[in-house]
Amino acid sequence: MQGLSDIGVAVIGTGFIGTVHLWALRRLGVRLTGVLGSSAGRGAERAAALGVARAYASLDELLADPDVDVVHVTSPNHAHYAQVKAILAASKHVICEKPLAMTSVESAEMVELARSSGRIAAVCYNTRFYPLNQQARGMVGAGELGDIRLITGHYHQDWLAKPGDWNWRLEADEGGTLRSVADIGTHWVDLTSFISGLSPVAVLAELATFIPERQKPLGPVETFARTSDRASETRRIQTDDAGLILLRFDNGARGSVTTSQVSHGRKNAMSWEISGASASASWHSEHPDHLWLGHRDEPNQMLQRDPGLMNATGSAAASLPGGHVEGFGDTFFALFRAVYADVLAGRRSPQSNYASFEDGHDEMLFCDAVIRSARDGRWVEVGGRE
Repeated sequence: MQGLSDIGVAVIGTGFIGTVHLWALRRLGVRLTGVLGSSAGRGAERAAALGVARAYASLDELLADPDVDVVHVTSPNHAHYAQVKAILAASKHVICEKPLAMTSVESAEMVELARSSGRIAAVCYNTRFYPLNQQARGMVGAGELGDIRLITGHYHQDWLAKPGDWNWRLEADEGGTLRSVADIGTHWVDLTSFISGLSPVAVLAELATFIPERQKPLGPVETFARTSDRASETRRIQTDDAGLILLRFDNGARGSVTTSQVSHGRKNAMSWEISGASASASWHSEHPDHLWLGHRDEPNQMLQRDPGLMNATGSAAASLPGGHVEGFGDTFFALFRAVYADVLAGRRSPQSNYASFEDGHDEMLFCDAVIRSARDGRWVEVGGRE
């Protein structure tokens, strides 16, 4: 019987998030066949630094390797579409970072290709796999919050708060038309939809670019790296530093979310609050082992992550005993554990709750609606036509 150590895995991308994938894959116990960098030289350099035996010189070389069963795509957004198409055409399973593509036209095609391929195809919305987010999903499913009325929150960071801060996501031709909304806002939308079972059906959005000119360093830059002391050139910026979005849901619920990559002091602050007819719940990514539960006629509660105190959905997602904090890196391990169980089975289980390409396409439709709403200054239906 095939086990995890028999599965050969290659990773495209050797920067911050590609490295996080590698850490989680090693913990999982699959067999790493190699990495593909942005260039042959860059790939070889990073492979040596990460202790990976092989650096592929090209995508064609990677896909021709018969030892590769699964490919992780952690490259810049503009590369996802072509790389995923080639991976599926080569009959290999794929796990793609978000956003799935640059446009919803691309993501729609990717959904169809994934369906017809018969391969496992997942999108890396890892925040679903914080155990207390799984706990909250179980609570909503059991009716413990009652009918959902209001979903609010934010996702704020500060790593692009200065004119000297730089990353490829700043430029539309590499990251897409949207930045803060697509890069981190879609995480929030996917997560709250996953927990509540509700997806936005209409949006009213305003986007802001507070730093219209930035200094782009001359040379490669890794995500979250400091760049202010490097030689640079001035570049005009048109992608959003921040977004403010009102939401409507098909059950009549309302919501709002703000996104920002220029909020000083907020390192990776995603927060949601869901208010129902019976109770409320709230969670914050910088304090991931605590779930706040709000009540009207009894004391509020704070549930610390402890498998012995959680519901079946939450405890199944936990890897460590209570008091041993599970954080960002652990979510990738939990996500990959679920995906690779399906790889071994040869099909997606009905119980699997990682994000599919269909989910990734839904987020692209959400981004389309945000762009149109911000441009026209009006409510726009998600998935609606121009």
